[in-house]
Amino acid sequence: MLTEERYAYIIRQINQRNTITVQELVDTLHHSESTIRRDLSQLEANGELVRIHGGAKRKVAISTEDTMEEKTVKNVQDKQLIAKAAADIVQDHEVIYLDAGTTTFEMIPYLKDKEITVVTNGVPHASLLTDLKIETILLGGKIKQNTKAIIGTLAQEQMGNYRFSRAFLGMNSIDKEIGYTTPDLEEAIMKKVAIAQTTEAYVLTDPSKFGTISFVKVSDIEDCTIITTRLSEENRALANLTRVIEERT
Repeated sequence: MLTEERYAYIIRQINQRNTITVQELVDTLHHSESTIRRDLSQLEANGELVRIHGGAKRKVAISTEDTMEEKTVKNVQDKQLIAKAAADIVQDHEVIYLDAGTTTFEMIPYLKDKEITVVTNGVPHASLLTDLKIETILLGGKIKQNTKAIIGTLAQEQMGNYRFSRAFLGMNSIDKEIGYTTPDLEEAIMKKVAIAQTTEAYVLTDPSKFGTISFVKVSDIEDCTIITTRLSEENRALANLTRVIEERT
């Protein structure tokens, strides 16, 4: 097997399994241990993986958080498709939670004329909901400047008094092993509480969030249903937790 073919195989296995041992690669690729170790060293130098004792593991970058304005202009078409699919799930007379975030914000026009109550920690969300004459409860607390999300102890305590038919959450990062993560501790706690207080929790995400990790864990991967537009080969294991929305032409 040529060097580039070995590299491709190793990277593919790392992405699918997260870790792999030198011995497994020796047995599968039929090359010497010294050759496999050189391959792993080179791939680590290329930023493709991280060497560990006896093998290698997948390299993940810790994501940072964009502002609300920066998020708004990214992956707009995906967000609108996801938002419409999520809004279609909502039935009359439900009480739902809309997490702060640009994809959940895109849901709001599709909720018009539904007889529902919406609880939210998103300041822009509450404004648009009331403009559309949707019954709205805005949680109280501290406003986070860059995302316009309401966070803090007061908001957490208030939300803990409610029960939701469904909760729709934004999420910064999704990893099939680590779960759902976000950069901000207080926003992570708000999402945790929402998941605990709902019958059904949904994470609305464009495909760019898969395979990334942020600072604070929100929950395990099986705690929510994911709504997205595409699921890559690497994330096929999430198929039973995912509603994949494809654009109709």
